[in-house]
Amino acid sequence: MPPINPPTLRQRRLGSELRKLRERAGLSSTAAAARFGFQQARMSMIEAGRHAVSADRVRAMARNYSCADEGLVDALAAMTGGRTRGWWDEYREHLPVGFADLAEVEHHACGIHACLVIHIPGLLQTPDHARAVFQDAAPPLRAYEVEHRLSHRMKRQAILYRDNPAPYTAIIHEAALRMEFGGTATVRAQLQHLLSMSEMDHVTIRVVPFAGGGTFPGTGQSFDYVFGPVPQLDTVQLDVAPGCRFVDADAELAKYRAVAERMEATSLDPVRSSDFIHGLLRGVR
Repeated sequence: MPPINPPTLRQRRLGSELRKLRERAGLSSTAAAARFGFQQARMSMIEAGRHAVSADRVRAMARNYSCADEGLVDALAAMTGGRTRGWWDEYREHLPVGFADLAEVEHHACGIHACLVIHIPGLLQTPDHARAVFQDAAPPLRAYEVEHRLSHRMKRQAILYRDNPAPYTAIIHEAALRMEFGGTATVRAQLQHLLSMSEMDHVTIRVVPFAGGGTFPGTGQSFDYVFGPVPQLDTVQLDVAPGCRFVDADAELAKYRAVAERMEATSLDPVRSSDFIHGLLRGVR
């Protein structure tokens, strides 16, 4: 298969997981390449996600690396093939690095836990709220940059409306609910939208109130914990100034999984969270 340039996050992840299997088997890149009859340079490109690999090749690698985890091997095999363009690819030249990758990760997610301190989750924002957030960015965005980001965010939300959507849980701090982006009408519409979305079977919204502590465990950093088909393929997306940062190291996944669990434990249950948002809505004048 031909080289891939540039690789998507999903392709880079497949390559890194194959590298992990090789390293656990105690094989050098050169030794592993020799087993498959090609040059070390090709192995390096495969593990960097820059050279497409077939499902059969992935299964052969897993056998040679003595990987007996059938679930993981099946999941890796499903990630193979050449680059398949998604709607998000049209934004790669217009948005910061990582935005298109985020849409791709969400598209393939088996579940998402969004943990937010200051902002409403992007997948639950109304267009007016999202536009107000982008217009408040520092340094200021140009009008066309705002519209590019808004369009991208709204298209991302399609995963919540497709057939057989993945479970989505948003754990939102009261601080985020009280932010007044866009003025009173926008605030009211945003809170009403959250209540409407919470009625969907696959969407769960939980609020962490100021009362009773109201703090998030850890640093309080907002993040999405994205579940893969197997735990080894989970991904954490962090909000950072340039755009998005993705984490998939085993130790980091364990840390953020624990933080998400503690956040959920400090939050109100879905019914009380809905009541809480209703109370905030009544107070908006």
